[in-house]
Parts: sequence; C-alpha cells; structure tokens
Amino acid sequence: MFKALLTVCLAAVLASPAFAEKPVEHRGPGHMMEKCDRCGMGRKGHHEMGDMIKKCLQFADKLGLSEEQINKIKPIHREMEKKQARYRADLKIAKIDMMEIMEVKDFDLEKATAQIGKIEDIKTTHRLDMLKSMKEVRSILTEDQFKKMKKMKSMRMEGKKQPEKVMKKK
Repeated sequence: MFKALLTVCLAAVLASPAFAEKPVEHRGPGHMMEKCDRCGMGRKGHHEMGDMIKKCLQFADKLGLSEEQINKIKPIHREMEKKQARYRADLKIAKIDMMEIMEVKDFDLEKATAQIGKIEDIKTTHRLDMLKSMKEVRSILTEDQFKKMKKMKSMRMEGKKQPEKVMKKK
C-alpha cells in the first residue's frame, strides 16, 4: 500500500507544472547551464560535459591543442550537441505524455509508472552518451593538456564562488 501511495505521489509531482524542471539554457560564455536533474555527476551533470568539450575548443591555444586534435574534437562536439537537442525534445514529449496520463481523476497507475520509467530511461541513456563523448575527447588530450584543462576549470569555479562569498557577508 505504501509503495503504491509513494508511486502516486511521485507521479503527481513529476506531472505538476509547479515542479517541472526549468528549461536548459545558456547564459553566455563561462556560465554553466541551469540546474541538472539529480544525476550523480555533480550539480551540473551532463551539461558540464558539453561545457568541457566546448571549452576545449574555445581555449585550444591555451591548452596547446594541435590542428589534428581540434579536427578530432569538433565532430564529437557537434554530435554531442545533436544528442542534446534530441534529448531535450524526447524528454519534453515524455513529460507531456505523463501529464496526459495524469490529467484524469482516476488515472492508470500502471501507465504512469511505465511513463516514469520511460522518462528515467531517456535521462540515463543521455547521461551515458555524454559520458562516452567526454571519455572520447579526454582520450584525444595529452596528460599535460588534461591537467591544464582541469586547472582552468578550477580557476573558473573559484572565480565564481568569490562573488557569492562577498554577497553573503553583507
């Protein structure tokens, strides 16, 4: 009984527009994308992966990437962007389907449960695709380039945290 009640509550929350995820959006250079759904890869999740690949290309000179490396990374980045667009569309459609299932008072619990599974499968598949892209790009980088990239990332993250600390003190 408790499991069924928990499933119904979860389905209602996922279908509710008030709890819907914010759309993913870019806010300009250096800014991470909006909140990722809870995905065990840090707060920014797979969006951070796309950002990493984009930054590799953007800072190719600072990282010391060769023309050959750039030519290998570009198609991976383009393919990743296509997968990101498909993911957003598939996820949005799955959520619309979920809302359709939930709109009747006596909705079908089995259909709602199956739809939740479908939504999670879409998210999992996308995360795995992003991990594969990230691994492929990292295999193109030398150890020194990878260290430079990590250092640039940590410097960028430290720079973002400082304004928050200043604001909290006031």
